[in-house]
Amino acid sequence: MNSSVAKQYLELDNKPLILYSFEIFLKAPEIEEIVVVCSPDYQHLFATHTKKRVIFALPGARRQDSVFNGLMATKKEATLVCIHDGARPFVTHDAITKTIETAKDVGAAAVGMPIRYTIKQVDSSLHVKSTPNRSTLWEMQTPQVIKRDILERGFAHALFHNITVTDDVSLAELVGNQVKLVEGSYDNIKITVPSDLIFAHQILHARHA
Repeated sequence: MNSSVAKQYLELDNKPLILYSFEIFLKAPEIEEIVVVCSPDYQHLFATHTKKRVIFALPGARRQDSVFNGLMATKKEATLVCIHDGARPFVTHDAITKTIETAKDVGAAAVGMPIRYTIKQVDSSLHVKSTPNRSTLWEMQTPQVIKRDILERGFAHALFHNITVTDDVSLAELVGNQVKLVEGSYDNIKITVPSDLIFAHQILHARHA
């Protein structure tokens, strides 16, 4: 993002990005507690939000380390864990609900969308090796919901085998658990590069209109 501020704390219409999704989760009746994984420097952003039990955990070196720290901060009786990227400001309550209900049935679920473009697999020299059938390919998003016992077993497996994963339901896959996808929205973007902020402004203003 070419910014000294972490992307999830950049402002969108004078409001930190992370608060858009945070406030949706605050309003979701299915969510019993919220663990915010962040540096202590940013905890003050959430101080005035007291509608639910909000606790904090420290980030780790990798995404999965941050998720693990968040998991350890949850109540032990929590049977389902819902994980969301703070850099995705446009999550909807409908996506949260559908993902939770699906995870209750199969153990692990995630929001995603079908790939809209042709994908090429290349080698280290950028020579095309194959063209996957895009009808079977989906872009992964969040939220991702996993039963607690499956998530804990996935972390144990990843730690023992020194495996790094790039999304959360991959931990369920590691221990052989089925993962089912829930169709979300192409608006559920992750702010990653500066041009994403321009797109985010357009989405926000369209929703307000």
